Amino acid sequence: MRDPEQRFQELIQKLRTRAYRLTPQRVALIRLLASSEGHPDAAELYRRLLEQFPTTSLATVYKTLNLLKEMGEVLEIEIDGIGGEGSRFDGNDPTPHPHLICVRCHRILDGQVSLTEEILQAVQGQSGYRVISHRLDFYGICPECQAQGAN
Repeated sequence: MRDPEQRFQELIQKLRTRAYRLTPQRVALIRLLASSEGHPDAAELYRRLLEQFPTTSLATVYKTLNLLKEMGEVLEIEIDGIGGEGSRFDGNDPTPHPHLICVRCHRILDGQVSLTEEILQAVQGQSGYRVISHRLDFYGICPECQAQGAN
């Protein structure tokens, strides 16, 4: 995980450079994203933001997430296929990297491996695609769920 304060400052600077408004709600949301380890969904971010800003709307959260996603500063992890939950977001490390997703509790952890350039070159060579991004997700049952007897 990157240093949350450094990541926060990096995101704020990028928004300033592009002349986006830095409302107190947006700044607080960016701080939450920069320091999040658990890949929160929009509803969780919204709930946490409401503690500090009770008049904030869910639309504000989605607009900021979409803006950051368009800028390549937030990675959206779609987990619709495992229980109807929506997307989760990684604002601390938006670069393509593997995720381990528990199909029981929906916990998401960052994989500590990276795809090598050799693998990307092989995929491009075999398919003819020019790969512009990649994502690798592993689905399974986390140790905590295994300990509770989940299959």
